[in-house]
Amino acid sequence: MHELGITQNIVAIVTENAKGKKVRRVVLEIGKLSAIMPDAIQFCFDICTQGTVLAGATLEIREIPGLARCQQCGAEIVVDKPFGVCKCGSVQLNLITGEELKIKEIEIEEICV
Repeated sequence: MHELGITQNIVAIVTENAKGKKVRRVVLEIGKLSAIMPDAIQFCFDICTQGTVLAGATLEIREIPGLARCQQCGAEIVVDKPFGVCKCGSVQLNLITGEELKIKEIEIEEICV
């Protein structure tokens, strides 16, 4: 399960950016073509955040659909695999979205004194 290593890296990056402040929420974007299982990331997140500034934080995962552009006719098509066939019959597709893994937002608890 490579999701454990990925989640540990996410927790490390968020912890570094939080600079010791309590994290309330993390938003990830995961492409549907990335071979990363969102449910596994969620499971690992709950484990990896124990005893950190992310303990108890909410993890929101947004899945990004696969989108490709045909090199032949320029059409953009939705793909559910890293390959496909355009309406014009071409298999020469360039992926536009679907492979990403991004930490999109970090919500930090601000303490007002």
